[in-house]
Amino acid sequence: MALHKGPEKSDERPLSVNPFYGEADPVGGMVEAPPKHRLPDGPTPPSTAYQLVHDELMLDGNSRLNLATFVTTWMEPQAGILMAECRDKNMIDKDEYPRTAELERRCVAMLADLWNAPDPSAAVGCSTTGSSEACMLAGMAMKRRWAQRAGDRYPGARPNLVMGVNVQVCWDKFCNFWEVEARLIPMEGDRFHLDPQAAAELCDENTIGVVGILGSTFDGSYEPIAELCAALDALQERTGLDIPVHVDGASGAMIAPFLDEDLVWDFRLPRVTSINTSGHKYGLVYPGVGWALWRDKEALPEELVFRVNYLGGDMPTFALNFSRPGAQVVAQYYTLLRLGRAGFRAVQQTTRDVARGIADRVEALGDFRLLTRGDELPVFAFTTAPGVDAYDVFDVSRRLRESGWLVPAYTFPPNREDLSVLRVVCRNGFSEDLADMFVEDLSRLLPELRSQSGPRTRDKSAATGFHH
Repeated sequence: MALHKGPEKSDERPLSVNPFYGEADPVGGMVEAPPKHRLPDGPTPPSTAYQLVHDELMLDGNSRLNLATFVTTWMEPQAGILMAECRDKNMIDKDEYPRTAELERRCVAMLADLWNAPDPSAAVGCSTTGSSEACMLAGMAMKRRWAQRAGDRYPGARPNLVMGVNVQVCWDKFCNFWEVEARLIPMEGDRFHLDPQAAAELCDENTIGVVGILGSTFDGSYEPIAELCAALDALQERTGLDIPVHVDGASGAMIAPFLDEDLVWDFRLPRVTSINTSGHKYGLVYPGVGWALWRDKEALPEELVFRVNYLGGDMPTFALNFSRPGAQVVAQYYTLLRLGRAGFRAVQQTTRDVARGIADRVEALGDFRLLTRGDELPVFAFTTAPGVDAYDVFDVSRRLRESGWLVPAYTFPPNREDLSVLRVVCRNGFSEDLADMFVEDLSRLLPELRSQSGPRTRDKSAATGFHH
């Protein structure tokens, strides 16, 4: 979650309350308007409190038009009803809510089977609040296994983690919080993610693992997981170093099994010890739920698993959080049960088709150059074409916002800081009709943008957020 601080200036003007918010008497609820930054002295009628919060939230962007986020913004009404029925259940209290715990167990079993675990019944896993927590847990397991192997060299030796510079920020957080050296492979030319051979060359006896991304947030491309494992196999043959691979499949782990069945990236590769995904991304569930799975019990050190019994029964748990709602886990089981393999394949194929269609139409406008085409993740990135000097991607992002579209513009990391792009994320619920509207709005802006004397965005770092 973002860190927040108090108001930068004294602003104790109370919230404005419409007299009609009084339930019976229009002035009955107007004795005292509530303050903004301190607790009111007394209660506020529920209808008044609701309307105050509701009205302020109208200034948020429309989530369905947010082409920056990977997070699910639409579910069926039945899923919403189930979530409302489970909002008071504490997911961690498995003894009191055994059926919710059973649905979590079934989801883990389904994912172990989907990701081709050698023995799905032997795979271990858990739900999390999202992929960020799942990645932290996977990183902790890798570090602990390395510490066991390092023996008397640890804690004197400093562990390191090898990954592409395109990884999601949660991996930077992991390395910072758990004091692990991040060894990053920069982008080069038209390669916008990890290079397998470069990854192997960065490994040494203190490497806890290598992270492969199945679906980069920068451009939607898959990293070559099989080639990465092959490079590490060759490294082991030369040096004896046995380096595990974790697959961050935040998005792609719920795309590739249905649309790219011949792509080998999962537990079929013996070097892959753990995989995570975001149930609230292409798992098609509202935020926040993620999943972390390990190949077998040996991949998750037992000493990291805590057992507590004060909630009514012996309960093994591996999590950074403790109390959290069970609603999202129930919604994940509902979605897996509701769609099955054929349903997921249809939904994800439709989303990919929409992404490919928009990409082709954006390219046909002539002002833009595609970096990716939406044929892996249903995501594509594009930049201005050579010779387009009147405006840049930041101008496009700013102008699209005027029509309600949230499209991130951002600069790539080392060694491609010279490249600034726009990225479009297509999700379930972003229909062909909405795609038509998006392309029409973009087309309508182009004459004005072409007439500019030059790009108008001065502070590009503040122009837009790069949203994962």
